This record gives sequence, C-alpha cells and structure tokens, in this order.
Amino acid sequence: MKLSTVFLAETLLAGVAIIAPVAATSYSLIKEYSGPTFFDDWTFFDHFDNLTNGDVVFVSASEAQSSKLAFVDPSSNHAIIKVDNTSKVPFNQKRNTVRITTNERYGLGSVWVADIFHIPYGCSVWPAWWSQAPDWPIGGEIDTLEGVNLVTQNQMGLHTETGCTIVNPSLLSTSKEGNPNCSFIASDNQGCIVTDTLPTSYGQGFAAAGGGVFVTEYAASGISIWFMSRSQVSASLSGNTIDTSTFGTPSGNWPSSGCNVEQFFEAQNLIFDITLCGDFAGNPQIFAQTCNGTCYNDYVLGDGSNYATAYFEIASVRVFSSDGTNNINGSTNTSTNTNTNTNTSTASGSMSTAPGSVSTAPGSVSTAPGSVSTAPGSASTASGSSTSTIGNAISLMVQTNSMLALLFSITIVAVSLLFV
Repeated sequence: MKLSTVFLAETLLAGVAIIAPVAATSYSLIKEYSGPTFFDDWTFFDHFDNLTNGDVVFVSASEAQSSKLAFVDPSSNHAIIKVDNTSKVPFNQKRNTVRITTNERYGLGSVWVADIFHIPYGCSVWPAWWSQAPDWPIGGEIDTLEGVNLVTQNQMGLHTETGCTIVNPSLLSTSKEGNPNCSFIASDNQGCIVTDTLPTSYGQGFAAAGGGVFVTEYAASGISIWFMSRSQVSASLSGNTIDTSTFGTPSGNWPSSGCNVEQFFEAQNLIFDITLCGDFAGNPQIFAQTCNGTCYNDYVLGDGSNYATAYFEIASVRVFSSDGTNNINGSTNTSTNTNTNTNTSTASGSMSTAPGSVSTAPGSVSTAPGSVSTAPGSASTASGSSTSTIGNAISLMVQTNSMLALLFSITIVAVSLLFV
C-alpha cells in the first residue's frame, strides 16, 4: 500500500513537471495595412540617404504623393512605392525615392505577413523589406527581403550585437546558409545570411510568377521566414488567425539555441525602402557581377528610364500576435521634424556568399558601432520593451506561484497517504 502511495505521489509530481507554457504557433490579427489607407500609419524618412550612402533622397509623404512615388493604385487597391523614373538627374545630384517605417513597433510573439506582387530590381537598385529596433544594433535587425542590381535570389539575414549565431537551423533544401555570425562588427556587418535560391524569390522571376507572400515570425523559440510563391500561397493567410506550424519548413531560420531572441532583439519597426548604388549595390566588385558600367554615372544620372522596374507593388501587410494584442508602449513615431537626421544604419547592408548570389566585398559597409537608425525625429523609445519585460516577469511569477501551490497540495496529499 505504501509503495502504491509513493508511486501515486511520484506520478502526480511528474505531472506537475510537465505543466509548463509551450511556444505559441497560433497568432491573431492585430493590424492590417492595405487599400486606400495603406500609408496612414507610416513615417516617411524625408532625408537624403545618409544611412547606406545611396545616391537618393528619401522624400516626404507630401512629395511622395504629389510625385506619385507612393500611392494606392485605384484599379488594384495595391500600394505602389517607387523610384522616380521620369525626372532628369544632373551630375552631383541624387534621385528621389521612398523609405517608410511603421509608426508602431511589434514585440516578441509577432508575425508580419507581406503580400507583394512586384519587387524593385535593376542595375543600381537596392530594395529591402526589413525591420529593426530604434537603437540599432541594440534590439537587432531582421531582413526578410533584400537584393541588389540583377540578382535572382532573395537574401535574408539578422544583424545583432555580438553573441548571436546560426546554429542547426531548419531550412528548405533550396535555402543556403552563408556567414553564421550575426554580429554587426563581424565580417563588415555582413550579418548571418540565408539565401533562397529559388528563382521566383526575387527580381524578374518573382514578378513573372505573380509575386508571393513573405511571412516573418519573431518568437522566443527563434526567428523564421517563409516565402510562398503566388501559386503556393496558403489559403489560411487570408484569415484573422494563422498557425505557423502549418507552413512547413521555413526558407530562413535562426533558432534561439544559437541566438537568444529575448536577449538580442526588441520590438521592431517594419520598413520598406529603395535606395540606389550605396554601400551594397554600388560596390564595384558587387555591381560588376550582374551589371555593366558605373553605378552612379550610367544609371542614376539621366532621364530615369533605367528604373521602370524599380517599384514595390504591395497588396497588404498584416501583423499578427500570439496573445491578440500588441503590448508595446511608447512605440509610435510622433515627431514631424524630419530634416536633421544624422543616424546610421545597415538598411540592411548585408552581403551574401551563397552560390548564385552576390559575393562579399571587404569593407563595403560603413555602419558605425552604436549608431542609431530610426527615422528622423522618431519618438520610439526603449520604454515599450521595458514595460513588456516587466509584464512578462509578472506573468511568469503568477504561473510559478500557481504551480508551487499545486505542488504543495499534492505533496500534502501524498504524505497523508503514506500513513494510511
């Protein structure tokens, strides 16, 4: 009888040990950028590209609207973000284009889904769909989509402080690992790169296939990116809830076993931008891999006819959360003073060495350690991250106390039974 009682107690205690929170894969819609109001909750950079040394001016919202560089096409209801391809640019001048950043930051337990029909491409063109925390490199950077010139493969990657690496990622056979070190001070800020070798993942091949959907998951278990070409887009993505466990093996994956996501990442602002030449696309060694001539002189200057394909066409950006809310305080950019930016960023500035992609050139990125890369006048602060951390700690304490109480009750019952 006593042996049975002890066995019962041990079984009950074992049951307590396995009652623990598990990583969430189910997410609920909390924000959608689409249709006529697509641009309502974004900040336009409104400054020349002093972040990656591109030969462009990122225009204001009013200039973008009047010049038709950022608008919603009424025939499709899709958002268009483009490089000026109608103005004649003289020597020593820059070409107008667009960089926009979400006013809201999205914290741990978020997924953002970008439904895109066209990605900018062409000689000198450097587009990116990415995210970062306000005090880069603190808080990290996630590059979902990036490429330069006439490459045909998408490059994904992370940029962080020292200590984050790729370890045992779960990747499709069509994805190739590059540099494993995510540190911004390693390998000229190359970042930890994964290249999607599918020809439909970028450039002309992407457009010919009707575009596709990029899903980025920012979770405690790691950061993952899925690319679904138009014919393979999951029907579940159109709903108000998604389950990332149903998406299969990701195109890019950075498990927390090699990069502690809660340590190296903070709530992210989402960013679309198109620059020209600059540290990446304009590097002579990289430019020569897919294009002829000189980046600035032969492409940026002149009438702009080179940029007929240099535009994003976006159906929507939808953001989901594991708890159905976005608990990031102080996350809205409120300043309108956008003419004094001296910040620097990678944007993303990463280089890939995967087969068929752009090779790395030494010293091609000029990001300074400790630099800040928010949009000019951005009022985003670290307070949201602090508040979220406190909330998580309180939640953990409540869960722990509940489990301890349960454990105590079971122990009392088990001890009592020993004397029966």
